Amino acid sequence: MKKSEIKELSVSELQEKLSETKKSYSDLKMAHAISPLDNPIQLRQIRRTVAKIATELTKRDL
Repeated sequence: MKKSEIKELSVSELQEKLSETKKSYSDLKMAHAISPLDNPIQLRQIRRTVAKIATELTKRDL
């Protein structure tokens, strides 16, 4: 997800997206622990997306 896409979302949409992304990250992490993923870079991309969304939420709280 790009920063421009994140900035367009409302606070409630950001919170919903954050919970969805965290869940998909934990699911992928578990799947990777059991058997290696075809594309392990997905983990990094999702982790960074979580950080981008959390950062935008923090900015809006201030």
